[in-house]
Amino acid sequence: MIERIEPFPKSEAELRTAFWGQLGKFPEGDKIKTCLQCGTCSGTCPVSYAMDITPRQVVALFRAGRIEDILHSRTIWICASCYSCTVRCPVGIRVTDTLYALKRIAMSRKIYPAQFHVQTMSKAFIGNIYRYGRNYELGLVIRFFLKSNIVKLFTMAGFGMAMIRRGRLAILPSKIKRVNEVQAIIKRASQLGEN
Repeated sequence: MIERIEPFPKSEAELRTAFWGQLGKFPEGDKIKTCLQCGTCSGTCPVSYAMDITPRQVVALFRAGRIEDILHSRTIWICASCYSCTVRCPVGIRVTDTLYALKRIAMSRKIYPAQFHVQTMSKAFIGNIYRYGRNYELGLVIRFFLKSNIVKLFTMAGFGMAMIRRGRLAILPSKIKRVNEVQAIIKRASQLGEN
């Protein structure tokens, strides 16, 4: 008896289409089809110990039609962008770029892993850079913990006060000269990201 293979669910089909569209934006993005599942990428990755699924498993899940599982994982957010996996891949798959393609899809669809607030930190950091042209650490920490874990804000207060006393943390933000030029760069990058 021949087993009937069911087509991907509609949401998975849409995600696969978006994924192939993202892979088409960089050279040889379709090389993911040639993955040997050797595990070199995962063995090379300096942060794979912190990932809930390894880079090798990302490809396996993609092949199994489980992109949504990948997008809900922490893996695409933890990637250190060191390109070790890409350099060592025996078939030349651009693993780092593939993880970034998945991250762009997750951001566009507002799919984030539960209990992992990397997008909150990213938004607070970019907001600081936009406003001041540089990071304002105290503001970053306060914004992050107010949105992710307000209790942690109070438990870290003693550490923050010690840093302020030692001159390692500024109480008030300071702007760089010509912050408008940094703002123009961020605006342009945002426009390019939407295309």
